[in-house]
Amino acid sequence: MRILVTGAAGFIGSNFVRKLLADAYTGWEGAQVTALDKLTYAGNRDNLPASHDRLVFVRGDVCDRELMRELVPGHDAVVHFAAESHVDRSLEGAGEFFRTNVLGTQTLLDAVLEGGVERVVHVSTDEVYGSIEEGSWSEEWPLAPNSPYAASKAGSDLVARSYWRTHGVDLSITRCSNNYGPYQHPEKVIPLFVTNLLEGRGVPLYGDGRNVREWLHVDDHCRGIHLVLNQGEAGEIYNIGGGNEYTNSRLTEKLLELTGAGTEMIQRVPDRKAHDLRYSIDESKIRERLGYAPQIDFEEGLAATVTWYRDNPDWWKAVKHGTGRAA
Repeated sequence: MRILVTGAAGFIGSNFVRKLLADAYTGWEGAQVTALDKLTYAGNRDNLPASHDRLVFVRGDVCDRELMRELVPGHDAVVHFAAESHVDRSLEGAGEFFRTNVLGTQTLLDAVLEGGVERVVHVSTDEVYGSIEEGSWSEEWPLAPNSPYAASKAGSDLVARSYWRTHGVDLSITRCSNNYGPYQHPEKVIPLFVTNLLEGRGVPLYGDGRNVREWLHVDDHCRGIHLVLNQGEAGEIYNIGGGNEYTNSRLTEKLLELTGAGTEMIQRVPDRKAHDLRYSIDESKIRERLGYAPQIDFEEGLAATVTWYRDNPDWWKAVKHGTGRAA
């Protein structure tokens, strides 16, 4: 068995690859893994094993048509993580988001179609749904993205769906809630706040801190992706969530407690443009059809994540401050 993982040196993709190489996923034991990553600022070769006899690492861009045509054939499946993913960066410049997320997905799927790949999972986000005041999004909820990042991911979802509907590609889409865990880039809120606090620096809390997010440990997310890869139906979308909701203020309080910092470390900053108030996904479909359930309690997972950053300063300082090798 051969599987291609795009965006494989990023936070979630590298977790999935490490689990594959550890034979953690039923049906993929012993699989040969091709890890593709452009190694932008968010891709880190150190997130993957330095040398593994079942891993082939390729530095490249999903938008590179000739590379995709050369690389994709011969794989039994593709799991597509590669994406620009930071909302704040998309507010400053949206072009690269639409190039990578929309055109990159189209370029990859052209190669999948030409190469005869049997199975594809396209990894997306709950942010494509927009913001919801009450209740939770099902997979049938209309897409209403509010940031250029979310719009680019919604566009990529529609491209992916069209290749299933038009060309018959055996493809499923997953949409996850906010991820956290080891190896996450320090631009994201949990590692940003943790590493700032470990350095004795303040944490920038947007607005009044009332924005609500649902949190999902990266291990649980990747476990859900594996279920969809093995058992998901073509053309179907599966929400993958953590089953919990926290305001940003409450999350910040927990991080202060876990790092032994005081509330004086909170720095109120102007709110983000079009900041979505609340995310909440209905994950009953993947639970009922595929037997998914998150296994990591959020408070326990959060404490373990803080410990990981405390124990691995060389990794996050290289990423955050450019000391050592970060890519």
